[in-house]
Amino acid sequence: MASSAPLLDVRDLSVAFSTDGNKVVAVDRVSFSLDKGETLALVGESGSGKSVTALSIVQLLNYPAASHPSGEILFRGQNLLGASEDKMRKVRGADITMVFQEPMTSLNPLHTIERQIGEILDIHQGLSGQKARKRTLELLRQVGIRDPESRLGAFPHQLSGGQRQRVMIAMALANDPDLLIADEPTTALDVTVQAQILKLLKELQARSGMAMLFITHDLGIVRKLADRVCVMLKGKIVDQGPTGQVFANPTSDYTRRLLAAEPKGRPTPFDPDARTIVSTDGLQVWFPIKAGLLRRTVGHVKAVDGVSVTVKEGQTLGVVGESGSGKTTLGLAILRLISSKGPIAYLGRPIDGFDRKTMTPLRKEMQIVFQDPYGSLSPRMSIGQIVEEGLLVLGSRMGAEERRSAVAKALGDVGLDPAVMDRYPHEFSGGQRQRIAIARAMVLQPKFLVLDEPTSALDMSVQAQIVDLLRELQQQHRLAYLFISHDLKVVRALANEVMVMQNGKVVEHGPATEIFDHPREPYTQALLAAAFSIETAPTGVVHE
Repeated sequence: MASSAPLLDVRDLSVAFSTDGNKVVAVDRVSFSLDKGETLALVGESGSGKSVTALSIVQLLNYPAASHPSGEILFRGQNLLGASEDKMRKVRGADITMVFQEPMTSLNPLHTIERQIGEILDIHQGLSGQKARKRTLELLRQVGIRDPESRLGAFPHQLSGGQRQRVMIAMALANDPDLLIADEPTTALDVTVQAQILKLLKELQARSGMAMLFITHDLGIVRKLADRVCVMLKGKIVDQGPTGQVFANPTSDYTRRLLAAEPKGRPTPFDPDARTIVSTDGLQVWFPIKAGLLRRTVGHVKAVDGVSVTVKEGQTLGVVGESGSGKTTLGLAILRLISSKGPIAYLGRPIDGFDRKTMTPLRKEMQIVFQDPYGSLSPRMSIGQIVEEGLLVLGSRMGAEERRSAVAKALGDVGLDPAVMDRYPHEFSGGQRQRIAIARAMVLQPKFLVLDEPTSALDMSVQAQIVDLLRELQQQHRLAYLFISHDLKVVRALANEVMVMQNGKVVEHGPATEIFDHPREPYTQALLAAAFSIETAPTGVVHE
């Protein structure tokens, strides 16, 4: 009888939070099961209760006012709900592991990558020294990190977002768990590595019989990866069954809307003779490699190596490429947020020599939305204060009520209820935090906006809304966008021109229709093949 029982059996689970005396039910009587070797996907919009359900399984809901009004969480027949911390420490990291959505909240910023993976190997397998190093290198290679020997001594802040997520996946797989809970594990990854990681997870399943609870907003991944799917809305499961059946014959209107939601339409046309907002000529960002006792420079990491761009009023330049290719570094250099060499002009005015003080008056006109909303939102400030901050710092002459109205409109434009402006970032899901970050930039109505993976944390329906919003704002205000993304479907919907980067260099650049319909370079062809079919990883792609 025991052998036929599911590996994981969640029964009638409810999760409630108490805030200022008000009780909010985040998960409402959810039930599902998961067998050994099976993949179950939890899908739904941000705030639907997916991550709260997953965190309940491993008892990591450390919100002080969290409670479970009902339910059981049976793992191998043992109820984990209310289990002692001592028991859960033995389960976590060995039997059940988890890959979180935002790696910077999970990786220790003071420890090297080798130490963090080695700690897990030491605790659960007793590996240390050369044995631990050998296993660490093996794990890093498995998740597609190039030259892993050179990454062992790196700290999390020295890695790109995609690289940090790969390290998290390596840590989760280190002890060959029976159950892997993956909460948006490919959010920060470019399409080629996404394909490689998904293929890797399926191979590990086939070899070890590992079960996966896969949380994602990407229905394309669900279609290829999951055996069964549960669709969640406002804490409840509204659709459940085999993936093919749910996708072919959804029973709820909500599931039908999700399946129909994806970025559509054409980029906003722009005037080729419009004034140039931003331009660079042979831009370079080289980071020194230091070695030896005296820390002498022995070489350079050429993050951006001779890149020339022109972005005109009303135009969107899409910048694509694998993680570590130099996309984000390029955006930061153009905004003078990091040092660089080579001419940078804003509205025809050279700014490459500007220091922080000289750049301050231009900050309102040149804004950025960062990839990691959690790291860029102050936990001590309310949402209203966060969105309003730019207006205050950059000298807006609005009165208090006028600022509050501007904040309310910005929040409404990105799909958030203005009533949330007195709440704090920890009360929101990852996708909701990304919307707040977009609102913070948009409230200033900039002329030039660097969008660094602005939709990476958003579910499909909200992606479509944000794409529509960006088009609308661009059309109204003739905004110039530098749009950095690994999601080529979003890029195709937004970008007039596309620039493909690899190892700091531009390998292909041209009109978006030309790049998407007739890519010339093998690297571009591999990116497009991975973006529109993630069943297998393309060959010939350089890993990180």
